[in-house]
Amino acid sequence: MSRPCRSFASSTWRRRTNSISVFLGFTVDWEHRYGDDFPLYTQISRSGLKLHLSEHAGDATPGGNMCVYMRGIHALHKELLAKNYRFMRPGLEDEGTRLELTVIDPFSNRIRFMELKE
Repeated sequence: MSRPCRSFASSTWRRRTNSISVFLGFTVDWEHRYGDDFPLYTQISRSGLKLHLSEHAGDATPGGNMCVYMRGIHALHKELLAKNYRFMRPGLEDEGTRLELTVIDPFSNRIRFMELKE
C-alpha cells in the first residue's frame, strides 16, 4: 500500500476503532491525550499505510476522502467480504484504468483503495 498519513475526524473512538481497525485489519500503533479529559489522538497502520484519527474539534471534518494506490486489491476485497460484516460489504468497481474498492466509516469518511491495471 502507499504511505500517506491522513487525519480523519472521530467523535466516538470506540466506534471508529471497530470500523477501521478491526474491519480493515489495522493495528493501533499509539494513542495520545494531553490529559484524562482531553480528546484522543491516535495512529493506526496496516502494510505501511498509516492513518491518524482525532477526536479534537477542528483537526478534520467528517466526510473526508482518501485515495490509496495499492497492489493486491482482489485479495483485500476477498478478505473484507469473508468477514461477512453486515454494515460494509464493499464492491470491486472497474473504473477503466484501475480497480477501486471504497470503504465508508460511520462518520462518512471514505477510503478508496485503488489498483492500476497492468
